[in-house]
Amino acid sequence: MEDATITPVILCGGSGTRLWPLSRKSYPKQFAPIIGSQSLFQASAQRLHGPRYRQPVIITADDFRFIVVQQLKEIGANPDAVLIEPAGKDTGPAVLAAAIHLAKTDPDGFMLVAPSDHVIPDDAAFEISVTAAIPAARAGQLVTFGITPDRPETGYGYLKVDGAIQNESAPLQLSEFVEKPDAERAAKMLSDGRYLWNAGIYLFSVKAILTAYCATAPEMYAFVQSAIDEATTDLGFLRLAPEPWHQVAAISIDYAVMEKVCNLSVVPYDGGWSDLGDWASVWRETEKDGLSLSGPATSIDCQNTLLRSEVESQAIVGIGLENIVAIATPDAVLVTHKDRSQDVKKAVSILIDKASPQAESFPKDHRPWGWFESLATGDRFQVKRIVVNPGAALSLQSHHHRAEHWIVVQGTAKVTVDDDVQLISENQSIYVPLGAKHRLENPGKLHMVLIEVQTGGYLGEDDIVRYEDVYARS
Repeated sequence: MEDATITPVILCGGSGTRLWPLSRKSYPKQFAPIIGSQSLFQASAQRLHGPRYRQPVIITADDFRFIVVQQLKEIGANPDAVLIEPAGKDTGPAVLAAAIHLAKTDPDGFMLVAPSDHVIPDDAAFEISVTAAIPAARAGQLVTFGITPDRPETGYGYLKVDGAIQNESAPLQLSEFVEKPDAERAAKMLSDGRYLWNAGIYLFSVKAILTAYCATAPEMYAFVQSAIDEATTDLGFLRLAPEPWHQVAAISIDYAVMEKVCNLSVVPYDGGWSDLGDWASVWRETEKDGLSLSGPATSIDCQNTLLRSEVESQAIVGIGLENIVAIATPDAVLVTHKDRSQDVKKAVSILIDKASPQAESFPKDHRPWGWFESLATGDRFQVKRIVVNPGAALSLQSHHHRAEHWIVVQGTAKVTVDDDVQLISENQSIYVPLGAKHRLENPGKLHMVLIEVQTGGYLGEDDIVRYEDVYARS
């Protein structure tokens, strides 16, 4: 846009339970490299990068704030702002918060709202659709992007347009939002030719969307405005004020705004797209000759099957399978008929009811400084692998119930134990006695890896006293 700018607004919440066990509440699908070497979030950020775009605004949860920054850093991106929601409230309040924030910094600009977990393989084709949407957005329209359907899908909402859909990316008048249909209605809509899948991607001016919210959701507008006005800055993150935010209803932008206004346009997009809503959709995006194999996976006489192992040392072999999804992770295995992959969410609910840790958490625990995973546990001992990012440091801390023995296996660690500070190189080790104040740092430019052996009567993560922490954790 010659006289305006577009700010990508990337929505980065959700739990992605239908892609369990690879996606879990503690580390949902947008942060995982499900297709290719980049995470879905990283691919989304790169897609919305270039001369016409400002730095993105990210909306996420408190638990994911450091993951967001680290993954952006890995692809050389810097966010304009990272807004932290005190609680997930669906897309309606999230988009409004971003719009109110941008009204302060770029009031005459435009915002392109996109989920962080969708797959759009052809960035150039998507840019053509964005270009086609600009005149309508400039004219005050709220533009959504509709995917040309290629099957009678029951897992998506639909957009009905006025008139026939041409094969060009020209804005059309949007007449109706349609809920996820049953199979019979989905087939009829596919043959009708006037329906598109609702991708949940939008382009509009900051002024136009704020006007729409003011007219259709004035109570939400007041609460979100207060959450922005009373927001606090924490290590560069913008924390929305919890008290007004908790009074906001959880509602999608479609229900809150789009279904109540008249200035709607839709741009058809017939390139590749998927929301990766279940393992069947992952199979569709990755299959070759009917098979999708990832990691140390071997197929013998299998058809229309997905086999995936997330562990290099753990092979997965399928023999004579048809329409099967089998996923192996270090602590869980999923086997389902491909047609039942939407029901994985039900399995997660059952595991939650059984208090199974695999339901929501990984053995690999991501922290602001890197990550760790438990390798072995037993009576009064635990063995972990700890990976510390370049230049990162753990808090200065102590433990009431355990001692630790650290063995560096890659890189160099700067270790503080009480008043003693040492550099510990590969193949060297150090002992941290129970109760000692200690800190682990990576002064190098590469990841530092060590093996930690804990011994003691209680080994829980809550046995920690922090004295100093660069990430302001208590």
